[in-house]
Amino acid sequence: MAKLMPSLVAVALSTAIAGCSPAEQQDPKITINANPYPSTYQILPNSTTLLKNAIVLTGTGERIDDADVLIKDGKISAVGQQLSAEGAVVVDAKGKWITPGIIDVHSHLGVYPSPNAESHNDGNEMTNPVTAEVWAEHSVWPQDPGFNRAREGGITTLQILPGSANLIGGRGVTLKNVPATTMQAMKFPAAPYGLKMACGENPKSLYGSRNELPMTRMGNMAGYRTAFIQATEYKRAWDKYDVEYVAGKNPVAPKRDLMKDTLKGVLEGDILIHNHCYKAEEMAMMIDLGKEFGYHAGTFHHAVEAYKIADLLAENGNCAAMWPDWWGFKLEAYDMVLENVAMVDAVKNSCAVVHSDSGVTIQRLNQETAKIMNNANENGFDLKAEHVIGWITANAAKSLGISDKTGSLEKGKNADVVVWNTNPFSVYAQAEQVFIDGAKVYDRQDPAYQAQSDFMLGQQ
Repeated sequence: MAKLMPSLVAVALSTAIAGCSPAEQQDPKITINANPYPSTYQILPNSTTLLKNAIVLTGTGERIDDADVLIKDGKISAVGQQLSAEGAVVVDAKGKWITPGIIDVHSHLGVYPSPNAESHNDGNEMTNPVTAEVWAEHSVWPQDPGFNRAREGGITTLQILPGSANLIGGRGVTLKNVPATTMQAMKFPAAPYGLKMACGENPKSLYGSRNELPMTRMGNMAGYRTAFIQATEYKRAWDKYDVEYVAGKNPVAPKRDLMKDTLKGVLEGDILIHNHCYKAEEMAMMIDLGKEFGYHAGTFHHAVEAYKIADLLAENGNCAAMWPDWWGFKLEAYDMVLENVAMVDAVKNSCAVVHSDSGVTIQRLNQETAKIMNNANENGFDLKAEHVIGWITANAAKSLGISDKTGSLEKGKNADVVVWNTNPFSVYAQAEQVFIDGAKVYDRQDPAYQAQSDFMLGQQ
């Protein structure tokens, strides 16, 4: 037996080493497809276009009189004076105003479409306080006539959000406002997903009426925190799986959870927060919530009391998307001032945005913005059109994470352009021509560029 011992020891040692070896037979790597419903958007037929002799608001704070805008290959090629381009379609825009395409960061078109019928109410999954697993894009009806009406008002990009019944209502989707038969054909390529959250009265009133949590604002906060604790553990499990797989081990992948997939995307910075939140103290708490779990609190929507914490919003890099004058329809909307947007905007490094949250006001978001400018200037501000246009263009693009692509008339940006008959902040303003990626999608004088929903065909 003594003579056999060395060989037995060698075999045992060899087996132990093999068992610890990282060269283990691995199952196929499990990955989560972050974009299972990709955009199929295609730029519509377009040509090199030279818009001449207009008053141009660039969206970057600049106004240029007697200016030209050159559109080439779907991009802004140049903005200046006395431009020329061989073979371009030349449009004399003398007396007209030109702006970037208008962006609405808060819309429910397609999920609460016209006609307003019960069978079309697809924006609120009111079955659980946290429904991060639902995606607004899966409810979008592209034939909503509201898309066409919005385009006639100069809207070239819009974010479609779930409603605000839940603490966490689900993902939003950013769309290009082009005529299409599918959601995917409108989906803005490479735009980040947004996550709709909601503070205050809506979730606590709905679930409190059912004797469920949340019934109070402290219940609201407990609900958010519980969801992100679960998401943190979920992310940790997936991170551990990825590390072990790279190390050559054969770990078991965590069980997929659609709700936690979305919250994991927030924690990783890939999904942006869009938070329905009226009151100053609640916005401050939501900023702290983001800090607790290591994500950015994003954009506050409606933000009726944003003026009270304008410095905090700017310091933390939060955009505030606001109405001009909606207030008083419930208690949390009571403490409003008509200068709200202007007061937020007045702070250095701020990001003030004007939104619609309405299938009607989206048709004239330019004039909604004009109301703010007028009210503010009557009360001591000195706001100019070239600055204010940024509230519905450049700042809105920043809120949606697409400012590198659109929101201003700068060389290389997408040619999302509106030609107005007069100052866009006039009560008489009308969008005469609208371009998306350099393709004309609306012309007030040409029925060929006045798309109609299939639903409206044959209607009296």
